[in-house]
Amino acid sequence: MGFFSAIKKIFSGGESQNVENTSVRSTTHEDSGSSLAAVPESPVQDATTSSQGSATPAVAMPEPDTASTATDAILTVRLREAEPRLSVWLAIILDGVEEAGDLLWQRLLFLLHSLDAPEKEAQAFVNEFREWLTRMEYHQIDEFRSELQYRLALALDLEDEEDERSRLFIKISNGLSRTREQLSRGLDALFAGHGELDDTFWDELEEIFIMADLGYEPALKLVERLKERAREKKLTKTAEVRDLLMAEIETIFRVPRRIIRVNPPEVVLMIGVNGVGKTTTIAKLAHRDRMQGKKVMIAAADTFRAAAIEQLQVWAERVGALFHCKAAGSDPASVAYEAMDRALKEGVDILYVDTAGRLQTKTNLMEELGKIRHVLGKKHAGAPHRSILVIDATTGQNALSQTKLFKEAAGVDELILTKLDGTAKGGVAIAVAMQHHLPITYVGLGEKMEDLRPFNGKDYARALLGRNEEGLATE
Repeated sequence: MGFFSAIKKIFSGGESQNVENTSVRSTTHEDSGSSLAAVPESPVQDATTSSQGSATPAVAMPEPDTASTATDAILTVRLREAEPRLSVWLAIILDGVEEAGDLLWQRLLFLLHSLDAPEKEAQAFVNEFREWLTRMEYHQIDEFRSELQYRLALALDLEDEEDERSRLFIKISNGLSRTREQLSRGLDALFAGHGELDDTFWDELEEIFIMADLGYEPALKLVERLKERAREKKLTKTAEVRDLLMAEIETIFRVPRRIIRVNPPEVVLMIGVNGVGKTTTIAKLAHRDRMQGKKVMIAAADTFRAAAIEQLQVWAERVGALFHCKAAGSDPASVAYEAMDRALKEGVDILYVDTAGRLQTKTNLMEELGKIRHVLGKKHAGAPHRSILVIDATTGQNALSQTKLFKEAAGVDELILTKLDGTAKGGVAIAVAMQHHLPITYVGLGEKMEDLRPFNGKDYARALLGRNEEGLATE
């Protein structure tokens, strides 16, 4: 069992909760169950790009003295007595740490050593994080604390931990605050003004959905579904419709099982119009994969904008991904083909292919994306394995038309909804899922790397309607 796998068992209760006596062994990156899932290799680049400079020297624990020994003893006792949760352990380790520096590196290494982490893995994790802080120019603990916890959660595969889910729900709830305010105001007035279910109630409910940017057809369909549920349950009171609505929204977002296994490397085609946040979304996805120990390559097949290539290269360097590009104006399909060839030769785990977001004519879009898909599949059977459409939540109904166009032009397997934070049009997620029957896999809730989070239909319904786990109002 690898170090990080062993820690996961501690969290799940599968082994002793003694953080000092976890028995582990080191594994290599080639092992199928590698413990290096949480310890990415140092950032790698295209040989044609500029070097990032000399390697950052390893962080080392200082020689023990009386003061540090006493501090270590106190930390050890606190860790041993603490609840085995990532957030709790991190709070103990970061107590008294205000900024990046020797104290932070010592504390992080102390935590990893307390978990009996192999020296090489502990050093790699800390060095990777320190290099990232340097690239991002973060100094104060408040600037990167959530990122540190996010990296550990990814590395340990603990996003489903209660604390992480609570943090995610708060983010989603905050992001949907404007949408919820608009929707809740209408629903509250509607329920207060109607006691019995009648045609007027359903008509007004439909109008509220349309105002929340569901669109006419999805709003009509949602009301019809609610009517049917109400009839089946023989409901007569309007207040009872709230629970029906939350259950229906959860059902809309329910995703059927699918085969996720692929013949490596996994190839992901990223599509979407310019301005939706596609470039940063690619970076955030690559960052997630890097934190899980995958070797990642990003190919810049949007060759019509030199700025797009440069921006993507900067992000690739920041997250430590390989980068492949050609000069602006090159054939996008040739970029994809060469990147695919290189990914196969260099043992890449996942290849992200960025594409142009031009919508001058549907014909050009179909031809270009079709050609890219063809050359990828010709070089690597089954590629692309996924086509991800990135849409901007703030565009409201435009997101529906974009989804329709790209679905017809290139085929779409899943959606990522960006800029959900601060929009009053968050209801478009329901409309897209209802009209196009596509799963929403991630949502963007801010600018930071940890702000791209897995989408959860139940949490979205709760956040949208302002309900907690027990179905009670949160506001």
